[in-house]
Amino acid sequence: MMSQRRGIHVDQSELLCKKGCGFYGNRAWQGLCSKCWREVNQREKQRQIQEDWALAEKLQREEEEAYASRHQRAQSQPAITPFNKFEERKTKEKSSKVNTVTKFFTPSIKTPPKKDAGPFDAQSTPSPSSSASRQSTLDSDRAAREFIDFLKPVKSGREIFKQCRAFTESMVYKRDMGADELSETVQDFYQNLSERLQNQFKGSSELVEKVMDEVEKYMMTRLYTEVFCPETTDDEKKDLTIQKRIRDLHWVTIAMLCVPVDEEIPQVSDSVVKAITDIIEMDSKQVPKDKLACITRCSKHIFNAIKVSKKEAASADDFLPTLIYIVLKANPPRLQSNIQYITRFCNPSRLMTGEDGYYFTNLCCAVAFIEKLDGQSLNMSSEEFELYMSGQTSPHWSQPTAASSSSGTAALTQVHNSLDLLTGLGERQEQVIEKARLLESDLIDWTDEVEQKVQSALESFPIETQNTTANAASGTASSSLSAIDSENIENEQLPPPLQPQMFAG
Repeated sequence: MMSQRRGIHVDQSELLCKKGCGFYGNRAWQGLCSKCWREVNQREKQRQIQEDWALAEKLQREEEEAYASRHQRAQSQPAITPFNKFEERKTKEKSSKVNTVTKFFTPSIKTPPKKDAGPFDAQSTPSPSSSASRQSTLDSDRAAREFIDFLKPVKSGREIFKQCRAFTESMVYKRDMGADELSETVQDFYQNLSERLQNQFKGSSELVEKVMDEVEKYMMTRLYTEVFCPETTDDEKKDLTIQKRIRDLHWVTIAMLCVPVDEEIPQVSDSVVKAITDIIEMDSKQVPKDKLACITRCSKHIFNAIKVSKKEAASADDFLPTLIYIVLKANPPRLQSNIQYITRFCNPSRLMTGEDGYYFTNLCCAVAFIEKLDGQSLNMSSEEFELYMSGQTSPHWSQPTAASSSSGTAALTQVHNSLDLLTGLGERQEQVIEKARLLESDLIDWTDEVEQKVQSALESFPIETQNTTANAASGTASSSLSAIDSENIENEQLPPPLQPQMFAG
């Protein structure tokens, strides 16, 4: 049965850039890698700028022609003002119109106020917004101190820190920019800084990579609250959509996805739990590199679970279905926001190559598969799929086949025996309850009978008689106590008591 099922298969070529450069592509970049996407985006923007300037020049010519036409009509009429004042006003008006058209197509850049501070002064940061929490401020300060300590032995470390600090301060004043513009600004800074470091540290690509990792950590820790799930995007809406989608797919099982994992094995079950924990932990990280590390650890636990289950090395065709299953079980918080954040602000070289880029690309494929999942993907009819999605019915987890008919019959027999046993226990329970009710009724009658007898006894022997008897008994006891030695006849034969005597010294 399992061999006839169509598993989830993704050709590895589909994970690569559509331009054929050999790097990993990304769905957010229309299947291109970051390098090719930037090139395409730059060409598109350059074309748009040229069109805007052509439109600006056209509007400027029209304004000049309209002004010249008005000037010719004005010359036929008597001059009201002196000629020199007229020329001055004409020049001023023309300059104002040209500047207005030019500014319309020129993006405005807000320059943050400069601060007098040393290059390694970690406290010289712009005042945080009202929404910034105390924890984010502490994280920013700690990231700054760690960045400074890392750069101290590095050549030109002061200059690198000054550039990074100035850039992060300027980004605070660009919070109104769109997410794509913010991403492009950060990626441009990464690229320019990386090129300068490559020229400065020739032959030491490992050092350049370490510096860029620390630069990303410092900058993204400080900018996290500003650039993660910004209000200018629909990331939050996408998060809620995918979260609801995963909740509706709670009925999907391992068998439906053809996942080669046996959770009955303790080691496999432990790896599955760790993979779920890592993918959920991704949301608690602030640096894109740390988020990617969570994805990588999750993926390695998946490969380990597959290896233990199959007792052989896992393949790429086994990995993707299992990753989809893990995502469905985990339902990670803010999944789309985290993916978009990594895509926009991670060091592009990390997404283009290496295991981090490979696992992240597979995660994007898994999310895309979940969004488009239908009955055909699970080898079932669309009607059955909709019934499961609406919750009107649940799938039959175990359907007997020719190979398992005997075991299925035995299981069915055991179920019937259990049902008969439960029915017998139910009847016995009803009998016990009925006898308990009879016992309760008998106890109530006995209690009433005892109360009646006690009341009758009290009426036969009033309390006053008892009190009189008690008083008489107490008087007799007192008299006997006062004459306790009255019957002692030997008292009369006792000698008289001794009398004190005085002796003269």
